[in-house]
Amino acid sequence: MQFTHEHEELRRSLQKFIAAEINPHVDQWEREQIFPAHALFKKMGDLGFLGLNKPVEFGGQGLDYSYAIVMAEELGAINCGGIPMAIGVQTDMATPALARFGSDELRREFLAPSIAGDYVACLGVSEVGAGSDVASIKTTARRDGDDYVINGGKMWTTNGTQADWICLLANTSDGPVHLNKTLICVPMKTKGVQVARKLDKMGMHASDTAQIFFDDVRVPQKNRIGEEGKGFTYQMLQFQEERLWAAARALKGNERIINATIDYTRGRMAFGRPILDNQVVHFRLAELQTEIELLRSHVYRCCELYLAGQDVTKLASMAKLKAGRLSREVSDSCLQYWGGMGFMNETVVSRAYRDTRLSSIGGGADEIMLTILAKYMGTLPGTANTRKKE
Repeated sequence: MQFTHEHEELRRSLQKFIAAEINPHVDQWEREQIFPAHALFKKMGDLGFLGLNKPVEFGGQGLDYSYAIVMAEELGAINCGGIPMAIGVQTDMATPALARFGSDELRREFLAPSIAGDYVACLGVSEVGAGSDVASIKTTARRDGDDYVINGGKMWTTNGTQADWICLLANTSDGPVHLNKTLICVPMKTKGVQVARKLDKMGMHASDTAQIFFDDVRVPQKNRIGEEGKGFTYQMLQFQEERLWAAARALKGNERIINATIDYTRGRMAFGRPILDNQVVHFRLAELQTEIELLRSHVYRCCELYLAGQDVTKLASMAKLKAGRLSREVSDSCLQYWGGMGFMNETVVSRAYRDTRLSSIGGGADEIMLTILAKYMGTLPGTANTRKKE
């Protein structure tokens, strides 16, 4: 991928913003287990960061998806995983379907203020009994006059305690599970919406995550994104961008941990010499850096094909799978070289170890990525001779 002067200017702007407005506060937000989403997103919205590839008529920059990839990569410079994830929900998980398929009225009401940073968005897909198995969700939205009446619940909802609206996936009929779902914009202050609890997580502490219930929540049918019954399809398209975003975000995040480990092991002495001087250490770090660079090439290739209008489900699934596993490998390997300090919560490598574990679960578990790839390869039972060609 060939980056332009405009791409590099975006990188520099994001680096400056992260250094001034985010990283100085990360430790405090981690301790408080929440960050001020409205205040931070408003600053980002004012600088145009929240709508890089969104339509200009709703406040976006109208740029192509390569700029979103550049932003995702630069967010890896943030000294935790939770805040980049929360930003990614706003830009690449809760809003792509709305930007692409929503009516102009709906985009004015929900997309424009999300791009401006006036609204915080969240995505309501996963449920207690339906995480990666999106087809099995139970939340319903039944027609009643001009409204939908929503009942059910959502789990593991990033930004959920601070969000102004939720991009909700619900069953709008009793038809086939891949054809009965609809995406609906639901204001979080609507009567019957209850944030049941803020979840206590192993990592991603600065990001608030909620369990949400819906009890006879009534919203106008005009809040529907696109066509009724197309929600599963729209969500699968959103997943392409979410998974590419996750892989791009992992690049500099992993490099940040490797560089911190180089600095630490260069100064940590054992048996009369720096830990870094041991061949097993500097060779291992070189191997991990090579893996990151190979993932970077793959992510850039995915982006190029996506810009060309190709279906990148297979390659994006590979990127998500590799990014999750590599992130876990990097944090685990580096933590070992920190010795006892690696086991202390105060160190960046310990935080990375906790945060990156989610990368193989959220946005589709590793096993889901492998199932998608097996379908494309024609190796699943019943898929013989059905291998999908590039």
